[in-house]
Amino acid sequence: MISGSNTHDKVKEVIRLALTKISGSEEDLSVTDIHIQPSQETGCIKIYDDEDNLLASDTIDEWKEYEEEDFNAGVAKVLKEEIEALKKDGLIDSLKILKPYYFVLIDENKETIADIYLVDDDTLILNDELLKGLDKELDDFLEQLLKE
Repeated sequence: MISGSNTHDKVKEVIRLALTKISGSEEDLSVTDIHIQPSQETGCIKIYDDEDNLLASDTIDEWKEYEEEDFNAGVAKVLKEEIEALKKDGLIDSLKILKPYYFVLIDENKETIADIYLVDDDTLILNDELLKGLDKELDDFLEQLLKE
């Protein structure tokens, strides 16, 4: 299982550790993304800054047993939930990083798989939850306009 309680706890702690390593330094103002590299094979999660400096890593044994094809989607979901929890705790907003910046899911070749979370004061990212029913609402709106 990719999202057990132990998994969430470990993911949250490794992200917290990585963020404390980049918080507070004047050099960190140049960080534009935080790269997260999970490995299904080893269960390892590694977090890097823009210059490929390893900030934190841990092993999540549950990931080694997860054989579903949608491993990256499952990992992205867990990461997003834990980043949102850290935002609620105030850690994300206290970072001394220029905004906007992304938490990015990367593969073993450090290629981007997905942008997991955008941190920005002025931008709202539309996701599936926000877009539910939007087609129907737009269709209803257009139909109402055409009737007038």
